[in-house]
Amino acid sequence: MFVRKLLMKHTLQQVLNRLKLSRNKSMKTFDKNKWKSVVGLEIHAQISSESKLFSAAGTKFDAVVNSQVALFDAAIPGTLPSINEKCVEAAILTALVLGCNINTVSSFDRKHYFYADMPAGYQITQQFHPLAQNGQLTFHVIDENIKKVPYSKTSLIKQVQLEQDSGRTIHDDSTKTSLIDLNRAGTGLMELVFEPDLCNGLEASALVRELLLIFERIKTCSGRMEEGALRVDANVSITDSDQLGTRTEIKNLGSIRAVQLAVDYEIFRQLNLVKEEKEVVNETRGWDSVSNKTVSMRDKEVLQDYRFMPEPNLLPLNLNMFDINKLQTKIPELPTVTRNNIMSKYGLNIRKTTTLMNEPVLLSMFFEIMNYDTFRNPSRVWNVLTIEFMTELNKRSIEPKQSEIPSSIIGEIVDLLDNKLVNLAHARKVIAKIFDEKNKSPSQIIEENNWQQISDVEEIDNLCKEIMLEYPKAVKDYRRGKLQAKQFLINHIAKKTNDRANLALVSKKLEEFLNNY
Repeated sequence: MFVRKLLMKHTLQQVLNRLKLSRNKSMKTFDKNKWKSVVGLEIHAQISSESKLFSAAGTKFDAVVNSQVALFDAAIPGTLPSINEKCVEAAILTALVLGCNINTVSSFDRKHYFYADMPAGYQITQQFHPLAQNGQLTFHVIDENIKKVPYSKTSLIKQVQLEQDSGRTIHDDSTKTSLIDLNRAGTGLMELVFEPDLCNGLEASALVRELLLIFERIKTCSGRMEEGALRVDANVSITDSDQLGTRTEIKNLGSIRAVQLAVDYEIFRQLNLVKEEKEVVNETRGWDSVSNKTVSMRDKEVLQDYRFMPEPNLLPLNLNMFDINKLQTKIPELPTVTRNNIMSKYGLNIRKTTTLMNEPVLLSMFFEIMNYDTFRNPSRVWNVLTIEFMTELNKRSIEPKQSEIPSSIIGEIVDLLDNKLVNLAHARKVIAKIFDEKNKSPSQIIEENNWQQISDVEEIDNLCKEIMLEYPKAVKDYRRGKLQAKQFLINHIAKKTNDRANLALVSKKLEEFLNNY
């Protein structure tokens, strides 16, 4: 009606201009700060077990294609499921660690849907009466930007349920065919369903990282995301009220980095849709790591009927047959306790502690180095491990768990730095050398290459006097107020000594000479 009235008074071009102006005006009123993002995670963790959830078939990751498939996994008629008690114990232990309420009796359901890699046409899961409910996970959120203050966050867990994994479909674009590998079909999964109480990709990735640290301690899941042992589905929506907005689900995120990037991109995408007065569609999306965008997979406008029904071939799972008290005694020291101990005992802040905790191998090395000599400087040990040592590992594309460098070698480098026998520049060269000359100690490497730090006061005095005579103009400039001239002289002393001079001592002595002579 509005357009029709305009057409009666104006030309078509005038109408288009008026509409465009109206649209731009409404877009300008869009206030991003009034909108908040809501994120909820569903995490599928493969249970560390030698056999599958309902069959005796193996679970080795890199086994020959279709070599770990029992008759039940292939849905051969007449075969029946048999519950793997080790998988149940793993799920109970995980639920206990996450503070969940354990349900004495839980039951299994059939969730019907057709995928070629699910031969039975349904998945056995625990949709309505799960193994555990109402837990929580507290974690620290730390931005790479050091100006942003770290904070702790708690995400509530709706339920923990047991279910079987599907197989894998491998698409061959060259032949336009799809191949099926059922090795993974039937592998035991723990699905952890979190409430939608996260705000962004950083919080989502921090949650996943903390969960991986817990799994590393309790050994119920390998946590190897690169092998598909832990996969994340993220539900993302935005809202400008107390009601949840239309959500999209990002499926099968296979790395911590992908979780953060995918969630943040999806929030950005939905905000842009609202800004442009477009509708956010309830759909399933995937993450394209090449374009760094989420891509549409299928819409959910029509509610899929999974035709849930009780699993007729499995009795309700009665946990009275499991010794839960004994399982509780198996709970090791958890990451939260370790984190607090490091901060209180060694005086490291939460940012440094978290960096250390995120690399279990470096954490183990840190403890070994400090336990060998409790008088070592914790901050120095942290710097050498997480900055200098990790930098060299990254240069060589070596994971910390693949490193063959013992903690004693790093400890010796720390001691050499603390005793001022070598400076940081040459310590970095020593760290690079130990990878190639593993039969030599850091002290040997320093001696052979003449990398000892010059800290003798008399020698430093002579160096300062010599450089002041060589560059009288810089001396005059400094005394006229050009303080940067002092750094010019320090740089030339460093160059003259092949970076061996103790620059802290050089700076002190040079200032004395410049001010008093």
